[in-house]
Amino acid sequence: MPHDPAERPVPPDPEGKAPGDPIHTNAPGLDQLLAILRRLRDPATGCPWDVEQTYATIAPYTIEEAYEVADAIERGAMDDLRGELGDLLLQVVFHSQMAEEEGHFTFADVADEVARKMIDRHPHVFGGESRDKSAEQQTRDWEAVKARERADRGATGVLDDVAVGLPALLRALKLQKRAARVGFDWPSTDQVLAKMAEESAELVEARDTLTQAEVTEEMGDLLFVMANLARHLDVDPEAALRGANSKFTRRFRYIERALSAIGSSPSDSTLEEMDALWNAAKRAEKS
Repeated sequence: MPHDPAERPVPPDPEGKAPGDPIHTNAPGLDQLLAILRRLRDPATGCPWDVEQTYATIAPYTIEEAYEVADAIERGAMDDLRGELGDLLLQVVFHSQMAEEEGHFTFADVADEVARKMIDRHPHVFGGESRDKSAEQQTRDWEAVKARERADRGATGVLDDVAVGLPALLRALKLQKRAARVGFDWPSTDQVLAKMAEESAELVEARDTLTQAEVTEEMGDLLFVMANLARHLDVDPEAALRGANSKFTRRFRYIERALSAIGSSPSDSTLEEMDALWNAAKRAEKS
């Protein structure tokens, strides 16, 4: 809903400040950020780009910022992490501001709800339950509480409430974990490996004889089983793939530097030349 004109911040004085305006005073950081978003979203005095945004247009930025937080953590870059966490917080505030304008909820409602959730899910800290339990038992208790919450919302299916918008690899992992809780799972890694070999053979057959749509389907089946194998091996597939991406980037840059040193480039080189440099990069990492 449009802002009440009476609630709009006082226009700044010629020096850019306004008495009592949290944007230009030493207000607590969160109060200042909330005030900034209200100003940016104001149809009369805000930023045209910010005003025209919707949940759908902002959602990709939210996902991107979450990944940038993960990247900073993986690199151990604490200064970057501080900034990336701020960018992620901005996304929460932005969505909350749009919801408040439409009369759905406020940022305070978001904070209150997650606070209640954390209290409810930790009865061994905030309630009467004993803290004398392992991390594994706490995980099982956490999942039991979440299952009750899903049932309260009418989500009774085992796979209900696994967000469709998750990255595909992460969603595959969550779907498999949910199914495993009710016994729909291979009992050993050997069976998963056998299934992966089966899916690989089907992909080769599809490549040679079937349509592109069928090739895509078989590729999806193989990726799904590989995610399941990672789960059975207690490997985070997202982390494993990020590591592989970093390794590929590092070694390919080695190739670029080596070629540049002799006045060449990847586009001017043969696959055999680049493969030899790739192997040199591997040896250099191990030395």
